[in-house]
Amino acid sequence: MTDENVISFRIPPWVAGFLPRYVASTNIDDRMSFVIEATRRNVIEKTGGPFAAAIFERDGGKLVSLGVNLVATENLCILHAEIVAIAVAQRALGTFDLGQEGLPPHELVTSSEPCAMCFGAVPWSGVRRLVAGARDADVRKIGFDEGAKTADWRAELEKRGIETIVDVRRDMAVGVLNGYAAQGGAIYGARGTGPSG
Repeated sequence: MTDENVISFRIPPWVAGFLPRYVASTNIDDRMSFVIEATRRNVIEKTGGPFAAAIFERDGGKLVSLGVNLVATENLCILHAEIVAIAVAQRALGTFDLGQEGLPPHELVTSSEPCAMCFGAVPWSGVRRLVAGARDADVRKIGFDEGAKTADWRAELEKRGIETIVDVRRDMAVGVLNGYAAQGGAIYGARGTGPSG
């Protein structure tokens, strides 16, 4: 029996064994490769959708958290990879503001551009940089609905002092998306217009 007033979610057991694969790197291609491999593993293990994200210390490359999409397995539509990565990092660091004074600047590395919900969470998280692999169009192409996100989303983040870098290892990220679709992975969401992330 769980406490009705507590909402929790479980990180898949394979994640703990996967974390040591990452060796701190200042190269964003290395960080993205790690995130995309986590995406692939999430699909193989059938623990969620084809998305992963991680929080890193921007300058030194230390891994703070890894999040994978848990929407279908945990029955919570908000559990996109970015939201999971942010939540785990905030708990690990003991603050809701990853940009808090005294902390190193953090970045969010995500296998795909953020959907509308995750886009909204980025500035509130306190990260100073967002790095994305696949594009919004790549995710929509396999059937997921990314929501009503402003076309100039990068400019909106940059106005808030959040650097954006896109198309990092895009082909690799798209390969995971296409593989998921080809094997009949669920395109889920409210009334068939699936949330992604």
